[in-house]
Amino acid sequence: MTRSTSTRNCGAAARNEVEAAGLHIVGGGLITFETDTDDGVRKYFDYAKAAGMPVMVSTCHPAVLPRVEKFAKQYDIKIAIHNHGPEDKLWRSPLDILRFVKNMDPRIGCCIDVGHTERAGTDVVEAIHEVGPRLFNMHMKDLADLNVKESQVAVGDGKMPVRAIFEALIANKYEGFVDLEYEIHADDPMPGVTSSFAYMRGVLAGMGYAIHP
Repeated sequence: MTRSTSTRNCGAAARNEVEAAGLHIVGGGLITFETDTDDGVRKYFDYAKAAGMPVMVSTCHPAVLPRVEKFAKQYDIKIAIHNHGPEDKLWRSPLDILRFVKNMDPRIGCCIDVGHTERAGTDVVEAIHEVGPRLFNMHMKDLADLNVKESQVAVGDGKMPVRAIFEALIANKYEGFVDLEYEIHADDPMPGVTSSFAYMRGVLAGMGYAIHP
């Protein structure tokens, strides 16, 4: 069995397991393109295609992006480069990503992590407007202190401008998903997860959007 075949089989198995649970794969990640070779990049696209991922949330060195772009065209899969805040020497902010991808194939874009964006000193609402049609995925969280990674709280309990974020997404006709990243209270996350979704649904309901669980 070749490595590519093995990768496709793993992707298909993952898809079958997820769909058997009544769920639908809308993306995957974080996928790191570490090697600037066709084989090194293709294996992840094989996996994503077999798994049914329309979007890969990813990271890589800028030098690898042209090769990733080639396979994004070939497989017709979107690549959303994820920003990771001040600790990330390459992709601190979505605006750093945009500088590299703005003239690439339209399937190459951004995943905005709202917490990392604010900690990088970038206004997340302005970033959403600037990235515009190259925004393919959103990672939502809230922080009690927008400068401190460790200050995460349930969405609605912190200082993240949640309503303004949704207003910007709607203004830009964003068609992707807003994925909750609740990375605290690992032993008992559901109360915070539940309250985060309730708050976001309440915000949208207050804007006139009917949200069904």
